[in-house]
Amino acid sequence: MSHELPAAAAAPLRRDVPAADGYPIAARFRMPEGEPRAAVLVVPAMGVPQSYYEDFSAWLAGQGFAVATFDYRGMGDSRRGGLRGFSTDILAWARLDCAAMVDAAAALAPGRPLHWIGHSLGGQILPFVPNRERIERIVTVAAGSGYWRDNVPALRRKVWLLWWVAAPLLTPLFGYFPGRRLGMVGDLPEGVIRQWRRWCLSPDYVASAEGASARERFEAVREPIVSLSFTDDEMMSARSIASLHALYVNAPMRLDRIAPHDVGLRRIGHFGFFRAAHARSLWEAKLLPALG
Repeated sequence: MSHELPAAAAAPLRRDVPAADGYPIAARFRMPEGEPRAAVLVVPAMGVPQSYYEDFSAWLAGQGFAVATFDYRGMGDSRRGGLRGFSTDILAWARLDCAAMVDAAAALAPGRPLHWIGHSLGGQILPFVPNRERIERIVTVAAGSGYWRDNVPALRRKVWLLWWVAAPLLTPLFGYFPGRRLGMVGDLPEGVIRQWRRWCLSPDYVASAEGASARERFEAVREPIVSLSFTDDEMMSARSIASLHALYVNAPMRLDRIAPHDVGLRRIGHFGFFRAAHARSLWEAKLLPALG
């Protein structure tokens, strides 16, 4: 198969996918030239629009996968107007938005496996997706606990300002978190930033912030998981990666900790995995074996 970005996959089909409550989730779909070998749902990080994953999804289509990307409600192309007064939270993103996209992605390749590739937040919220049993394989990318004390040292100084000053003071004032103008994460609905703050101030992250039922949801995941993390991640430390994946106690697990120099790169970081320049060194070498 070609390792270049295929011209046929350069223009995705764009359409809205209605969630169970009727909210339209902006999605993009790419199909391979022949019969798809499997379907892939790319689940975004906090504040990252689906457009960031364009090259990645085009490449996946070139490898024979049917691919779906999307924006959570209130984010990217799924933002319908202002965020002041817009009601949602992270668990609604999982229970409604991700659930709708699981069904939509599975429909791209009936009878074929469905894979979940979760970037950062996308690797954290899988247990809260009600129809996750449709997923056969899970790959998490730069996904770890957001507990602030487990962040890398340089980030801990910044998140202290975020969680104890910016978020609690500015969110009530604006009716949402104006992160874009602050250069912090991006604009987030009020319910999202409040819930995320509670998670990040809890030692076991979502598992302790949302109570015993949350931990049970992690324990219920039994599908195989491959974690791809990076030694130069400017957000997630090795401890945060291990902490999150330790919650998936019943899932077959492989933690692949990648140093940039080991794959011939100078830099990967929290976001670099999805850059087209890394198609051979990361997508081909690390991702394809994880998808089977």
